[in-house]
Amino acid sequence: MSASTVSRQFARAALRTTARNTFATSSRQAFRQGGRRFYSSESPKASSTSPFIYLAGAAVAGGAGFYFYNQGGSVGAKVFTPTKDDYQKVYNEIAKRIEEHDEYDDGSYGPVLLRLAWHASGTYDKETGTGGSNGATMRFAPEGDHGANAGLKHARDFLEPVKAKFPWISYSDLWIIGGVAAVQEMQGPVIPFRPGRQDRDAAACTPDGRLPDGAKGSNHLRDIFFRMGFNEQEIVALAGAHALGRCHTDRSGFDGPWTFSPTVLTNDYYSLLLNEKWQFRKWDGPKQYEDKTTKSLMMLPADYALLQDKAMKPWVEKYAKDNDLFFKDFAAVVTKLFELGVPFKQDTEKIVFTPTNA
Repeated sequence: MSASTVSRQFARAALRTTARNTFATSSRQAFRQGGRRFYSSESPKASSTSPFIYLAGAAVAGGAGFYFYNQGGSVGAKVFTPTKDDYQKVYNEIAKRIEEHDEYDDGSYGPVLLRLAWHASGTYDKETGTGGSNGATMRFAPEGDHGANAGLKHARDFLEPVKAKFPWISYSDLWIIGGVAAVQEMQGPVIPFRPGRQDRDAAACTPDGRLPDGAKGSNHLRDIFFRMGFNEQEIVALAGAHALGRCHTDRSGFDGPWTFSPTVLTNDYYSLLLNEKWQFRKWDGPKQYEDKTTKSLMMLPADYALLQDKAMKPWVEKYAKDNDLFFKDFAAVVTKLFELGVPFKQDTEKIVFTPTNA
C-alpha cells in the first residue's frame, strides 16, 4: 500500500470520527443552513473592462477556445488550443478556491460543485440525444429555474472567477472540471476528464422533470436513469454521491445531511443506509427519514427505496462492505454520466488531474 493511500485512509477515518462525534453532541438546528433560494435567468455578462470577451462555442476543436480580445482600443480574434497543463491549471484554480472558501455549508463548496456537474449532465435523453453536459444550458431560464436546480447558482457563481481567469474554456467543460475537482479533493477516486464540450444558447434548454425526484421510489429511478442509459447497478453507484452535502428546506424542501462526514467521499452512505435504524421524521416538511440514534441524519424516500428493491439492495450491501469497489464503480459511472451526449472528437485523450491533496 502506497504512502499516499495510507494518508488518504487516515484522513477519511479521522474526519469521519470527528464529524460523527460532532453530530452526535449537537442539535439538528446547529447544523441547519440558512440562505434564500436563488435562480439564474441569464448567462453572466462579460465586463467591458476585461481584455477578453469570450465567445462560447464559436469554434471548438478538441477543446480549443475562440474569443475576442480588447486591448488598447484594438479588437481582434484569438484561437487558443489548450494543453493538458492548461486544463490542470483550471483544475488547480478550482481546488485552490475550494480550499480557501470554507464559508459554504459544512465548510466546503465541493458538494454543490459536484451537484452542478451532476445536474448539468443528468438531463440527457438517449432517444432524442438532447440534454447532457454539452451546452451548460442551466445558465438560462427555464432550466436554471427548475426546482431540482434550486441553489446551484451558488456553484455557478463560485466558478465565475475561474472562467474570468481562463476565458478560453467553455462553461460546459468548466462545470465538469468543477465536479471532478470536487470528487478528488474530497478524498474520492480519480475521475478522468475529456475536453471538448461546447456552450449552447437558451433554445437548447431541456424540459423540467428529467432529474430524479427524491420523494419517489425505485420505479421512478428506473424511468429517470434508464432514459440516460444506466442500469440498476449504476443507479446505486451514483447514489453514493449522497455521502456528500446536505438537503436544504429552502431548495428541495428536505433537510439535513446523509452522513456524518458530508465533505469526505466514503462508502458511509451505504453502510448507514443499511445498518442504521430509520424512522419517519415528525415535522412540517416533506416525508423523509431520520436515524433513530442521533436524529441528525436523513434519508430520502428515493434512498430508502434502494433497500426495498430486490435488484438494487444487493449493490447497497456490496458497496457497504467494500469502499474500494464503490470507488471503482463510482469513478466509472460518474465518468459515463459526465460524458453523456458529448460529441468528442475521436482522438480526444482523457486527462487525469493530479489532486492537490495527493
